[in-house]
Amino acid sequence: MDNKQLGNEIVELVGGKGNIISLVHCATRLRFKLRKHSEANKDALTNHPEVITVVEKGGQFQVVVGNRVGKVYSEIMKNHAIKGGDEGAEGGGEKVSVVSRVFEYISGTFSPLIPALAGAGMIKALLAVLTLLNVLDAKSTTYAVLNAASGGVFYFLPVFVGITAARKLNANPFVGGAIAAGLLEPNFTALIEQSGNINFLNIPLLAIDYSSTVFPMLIAIAIYALLEKVLKKYTPDTIQLFFVPMISLLIMVPLTALAFGPFAEYVSAGIAAGIVFMLDKSAILTGILIAAVWPILVILGVHWGITPISIANFSRGGDMINPITAAATFAQMGIALGVYLRARKNKNLQSLSLAALLSGLFAGVTEPILYGIILRYKKLIPILLASGGLGGAFIAVFDVRVFTFVFNSMFTIPAYSPMVGYVIGISISFAAATILTFIIGAEGKKKEVEKEEGKAEVAATAEPAVTNMKNSQKTELSSPLVGEMIPLENVEDPVFSSGAMGKGVAVEPTEGVVYAPFDGEVSILFPTKHAIGLKSEDGIELLIHVGLDTVQLDGKHFSAYVSQGEKVKKGTKLVTFDIEGIQKEGYRTTTPVIVTNTDQYLDVVTSTFKPVNSKEPVFTVIK
Repeated sequence: MDNKQLGNEIVELVGGKGNIISLVHCATRLRFKLRKHSEANKDALTNHPEVITVVEKGGQFQVVVGNRVGKVYSEIMKNHAIKGGDEGAEGGGEKVSVVSRVFEYISGTFSPLIPALAGAGMIKALLAVLTLLNVLDAKSTTYAVLNAASGGVFYFLPVFVGITAARKLNANPFVGGAIAAGLLEPNFTALIEQSGNINFLNIPLLAIDYSSTVFPMLIAIAIYALLEKVLKKYTPDTIQLFFVPMISLLIMVPLTALAFGPFAEYVSAGIAAGIVFMLDKSAILTGILIAAVWPILVILGVHWGITPISIANFSRGGDMINPITAAATFAQMGIALGVYLRARKNKNLQSLSLAALLSGLFAGVTEPILYGIILRYKKLIPILLASGGLGGAFIAVFDVRVFTFVFNSMFTIPAYSPMVGYVIGISISFAAATILTFIIGAEGKKKEVEKEEGKAEVAATAEPAVTNMKNSQKTELSSPLVGEMIPLENVEDPVFSSGAMGKGVAVEPTEGVVYAPFDGEVSILFPTKHAIGLKSEDGIELLIHVGLDTVQLDGKHFSAYVSQGEKVKKGTKLVTFDIEGIQKEGYRTTTPVIVTNTDQYLDVVTSTFKPVNSKEPVFTVIK
């Protein structure tokens, strides 16, 4: 499924364009702000073959789609009149708690900055490697230029935070940036070195270095957004253009320098001091605690709220939080490798775990592992906590620090100091998670059956497979259509032919009717009626996708005779479609029929490929 099609389906399933107030995205998630969460079809999204999971947190409806999130977001914004950020927030939305609003504010502020911060951090890591290998002299002009390329975004971070925070709160983003710029202006920074007492209008002023800081701007912009609304309300339209920004700067720059800046710095320093205190008292327990809690924060979607604390630590001798969380990150990668090595006969699970592993190793993005594998197989959670905590303890004992923003990947290892301690810690987490996952496994009892009975390989046809699987249970599924049965790998769509969505068959229909192949329930009915998901009474989940790319017909040539959640009997007419009409529109009517929860069974084997009717068995599910 291409990004445009996926974006269209997600928009429909969150309640349509009219239910969306705004949309932003981070590394793996589409973060919707909806008018009514009840209008979104969470079950359908969760079961969607290309959605990893759905999270509702901080007033956001988060749809996790993995590394392709940027492209899906672009297609949604290009094809739908949806506002980015939290523009139009006055349009309503469900009420959330103050704590949720704070985390949503911080997350929304940092999400747009992540690419710039990550890119600059990677340059820092590259410079560390080049100097370590004596390829580049740290005193050379070349180094100075490249260091400026990586350091600029961090030095002027308050300006960027001012812009994105103001945009998040629907205030003028450039005035927000100007407030921060005022505190980095040379005349103000010169006050830092000035001896004696300094004041503003006879009020004592504590001049501090605001470069690379975050908390002062988060507080200042929150107040500025309120101030701007009041000023706009009472300022005549004829002078608003200059008067509102002028008064905002006159009030907010001194107020930030006098109050918000020092207060925020004290709070941030206090939190950092508390962590240092904990590390001094027991580095082992602190490392275990932070590494164990981190995946939970990621699941809740509030982990970006820790970013300001980590960034503030750069100027206090380095950040100790991010290195410890790396233990949890590499433990997730180890779990993905363990699943890949163990799932020899489950090609779908192997493919998922390999893709997720590479995403983590090369990009430091592990949400596909966390949501696609660990939360799917709950018995992996203790392995994650134990492995992450073990490595986190070692990293804390070595007092590993980092001085720039980086994702925890194999390429950013040189950014940590001491590097040896960091490598030992993440290696322990990675190795422990891999070994424990390989030994214990992920899939429970059915996997043990596979271990005991797996000496007999499942052949290409149903009968040999069944005779070799002692004590196995088999369920024969009839064709939901009348037509010519063809191998799934012959379907001209890599999403289906690769088996990424599960095992099954495809049918070239000669009659435009879809029938229920078993007794069960309609789990998904797409608004465009081109695809329907069914769940049998014994748990088999089946996706029937009529045609290729037919979602773009927007329901034209399709009619549905059932609704989502409806119970159906075998042979019930589900959907009708006009074969000739679809083909005239330029679309193929090849229909994949897929067991989407293939990983929960020993195998799915097909019968001989031939013309079939709606009562004839086409494949067998072996449990």
